[in-house]
Amino acid sequence: MKRARLPVVVVGGGAAGLATALALAPVPVRLLCRAHDGSGTASALAQGGIAAALDSADSPAAHAHDTLLAGARHNDVAMVQWLCAQAPAAIGWLQTQGVVFDRDAAGHLQLGREGGHHVARIVHAGGDASGAALVHALRERVQQAPHVQWRGGVDVDALLLRDGAVCGVRVSDASGHRQEMHAAAVVFATGGIGALFAHTSNPPGADGSGLALGLAAGARARDLEFMQFHPTALDIEGAQCLPLITEALRGAGARLRDANGRPLMAGLHPLGDLAPRDIVARRVWQARHDDGRVWLDASAVTGDWNQRFPTVLAACLAAGIDPRRQPIPVTPAAHFHMGGLAVDADGRSGVPGLHAVGEVACNGVHGANRLASNSLLEGVLCGRRTGALLAGMDAPAVGRGAYRWVERGAGLPPAALGALRGLLWQAAGPVREATSLRRALQTCVAQRDEGWQIGLAQRLLAAALERGDSLGAHHRSDAVMVVEA
Repeated sequence: MKRARLPVVVVGGGAAGLATALALAPVPVRLLCRAHDGSGTASALAQGGIAAALDSADSPAAHAHDTLLAGARHNDVAMVQWLCAQAPAAIGWLQTQGVVFDRDAAGHLQLGREGGHHVARIVHAGGDASGAALVHALRERVQQAPHVQWRGGVDVDALLLRDGAVCGVRVSDASGHRQEMHAAAVVFATGGIGALFAHTSNPPGADGSGLALGLAAGARARDLEFMQFHPTALDIEGAQCLPLITEALRGAGARLRDANGRPLMAGLHPLGDLAPRDIVARRVWQARHDDGRVWLDASAVTGDWNQRFPTVLAACLAAGIDPRRQPIPVTPAAHFHMGGLAVDADGRSGVPGLHAVGEVACNGVHGANRLASNSLLEGVLCGRRTGALLAGMDAPAVGRGAYRWVERGAGLPPAALGALRGLLWQAAGPVREATSLRRALQTCVAQRDEGWQIGLAQRLLAAALERGDSLGAHHRSDAVMVVEA
């Protein structure tokens, strides 16, 4: 009798996880998400859009050039070239999946411009609700797909290994009930680590859970020190997840100003307010430290905000600010982790049976600082690539060794997690130096048995301390900046 093929387990319901699940057809898939409806992902919060060279005056080579410049040339060049070459086709595929991108009166795709881009090449959906539109469309496709079994409200807290290969997962729900699942392969699409910082644009689920579990299973880490801080989150008190103020506003004419109303970016970079995110974030950080608040003046932005920037408008109005008439207070916030589980171009982690895509993975495409609107693009393209690879592979041979569970371990209680978030923000925020990094690292070493988040923070701090120079988003105030032209 022919043995039934085990499913591929995909963990995560953002852009990368959804794209992976769809590409795996007709292989059976179990898609596991923390939220019952798949919400709460960083993908769904993405405002900017997706970068692709669609204009006749643009090219994949120019897109790649901007990606390499933003990444301080720490990127994997082959991955960058592949990503940018495939970007136009990715836009076409997303349209076949039901994503409706914004168009002008003539019916052409509207192309916006964001930080680090020398030309307008960003497609948007729903104005500044691109991520939500993309996730909604792909989620509907997944829920209609006969090969995908969706299960929400669960957390993957352990991996099953046999003969050194990952062959299953253990999930737990809110009531504490646990279930073991065998799998032909496991794909992590669990997102980043921004929620481990006190000021972040990420949802609470972006806590590094998949990264920590992958490392526990023996996967290698890569570039953990490179954390991108978005320069313009809404500066309000008490919010764990700060509303993002998309840099597409600056592409539409908004300008950053200091506490005295002076232009903040004048003379600092040829692209001015649209310089790469690491440069703008450090300038905002320093100005807030020196003078107090930094403001985004959007008075020059024209058009209907309800159509162009509905998400930003709603967030500002909820905070008592009308951005059409009042300047917006902004602050840097942890936004995207360029580092993660080290993977090859196909998402293989080096641990047989364990793959990773999206923000939890590091294939080198973003280098030391991600170019704006390349994240959804990477999630979709790499998810489809990994899914297609696994769909074409034969079922793995049955191992003969003993099974072994690798657990992520217990997490920190809320108060301790809050303290860790403050520690990482102070020591490993937009500006870092050896004394603070060393002190924070010593604190983590002393507390490493208290929760898995401590171990992850320890790895990040050690990487940041080891890299003594400044490169991209990793800025050491006690070192010389490495400038790539």
